[in-house]
Amino acid sequence: MKPLKFYGFAKNNTFAKHKSPICMRSSGLHHIGLAVLRILPSAIMLFVHGLPKLQNLLAGNFEFPNPIGIGQAPSLFLTVIGEFVAPALIIIGYKTRFAAIPSLITMVVAAFITHGADPFAKKELAVLYAVFFLVIFLVGPGKYSLDKK
Repeated sequence: MKPLKFYGFAKNNTFAKHKSPICMRSSGLHHIGLAVLRILPSAIMLFVHGLPKLQNLLAGNFEFPNPIGIGQAPSLFLTVIGEFVAPALIIIGYKTRFAAIPSLITMVVAAFITHGADPFAKKELAVLYAVFFLVIFLVGPGKYSLDKK
């Protein structure tokens, strides 16, 4: 039995054989997809979750959960790094893989320690963010970033 062959457009707009039905890398959609995956979740994280925590930190309001036992103020500070500083770096694509690590750790702590005893519906958002940041860490920023890979 012969294997199926898929066809798609090559870089010079000619019809060519490819191993997959969609050749995203040659069309540039791959890099657009990476930019969307990098920018949208990071912007939502920064403005919806990170900015209010940064404002609390700057106002001196350190009331915050202490999930890993280091104190409320250090926990808030580390969360601001994971939810505000790192997403800002991810949005512009600077040191993207490195910046994804604090955000990933913050979301894993939120999902499995802070909301560990809660039903999955309560930790679902943190798990989704963790998956986004894990994928960003694994695949990198793409062409449309300051890192330009």
